[in-house]
Amino acid sequence: MQRIKDYTELTGRISGWLKEYLQESGLDCFVIGVSGGIDSAVASTLAAETGLPVYALGIHIHQKPEQQDLLDAHLEWLANNYENVQPLNFDLTNVFETLKLIMFSSVNHLHALANTRSRLRMVALYQLAGQYRGLVVGTGNKVEDYGVGFYTKYGDGGVDIAPIADLYKTEVWELGRHLGVDPRIVEAKPTDGLWDDGRTDEDQLGASYPELEEAMEYGTGPGLEVLERFNKMNQHKMQPIPTFKL
Repeated sequence: MQRIKDYTELTGRISGWLKEYLQESGLDCFVIGVSGGIDSAVASTLAAETGLPVYALGIHIHQKPEQQDLLDAHLEWLANNYENVQPLNFDLTNVFETLKLIMFSSVNHLHALANTRSRLRMVALYQLAGQYRGLVVGTGNKVEDYGVGFYTKYGDGGVDIAPIADLYKTEVWELGRHLGVDPRIVEAKPTDGLWDDGRTDEDQLGASYPELEEAMEYGTGPGLEVLERFNKMNQHKMQPIPTFKL
């Protein structure tokens, strides 16, 4: 599958689209969360390519050391290569632990706790966006956002603009290589970083991104059953909120 022939041209198109949207919005900057993964690395670099102000946030909640290293490396790389990027770090571990102490009393709530991490990060992003008059930039790719719904509702799914949501994961990897993203980030196994056991995306989904992409693009392959199951289960995320009409 080869949908993209020129990644230089693609970079210009996406960064130009981001720039035009922000200028037409009347707001002043982009705000984006950086996790140490490839999607946020590419999305934040595309925002930086606009030349407009970008606040790149590392939001830590029990961050694993290997993820922290990649996160810090990307923030440093952005700051060194783009004068318009302001890197910021916030540790919300204590906030998360306080909320867990108050509201969660059973291990049966582990999935809810994982999603709570994502929702706390969303709150932090919108706090900064409100403070600096910014747009929150999404980091979801096509498989996550429109295939399997692999994101947290009102967490990393809560964004203002989505620059890479029409790119398959394999295309995001290639764009990352083109942009000069740290090879360790490009080559790292994808993970949402919400679980203490470090489980990968493939562990959670039961199929690889290339398999899911084949299923989305052609309706074939070993990822088709997984795609159909997750797509059906997560329609509540991908469809407009049901509204009773008089």
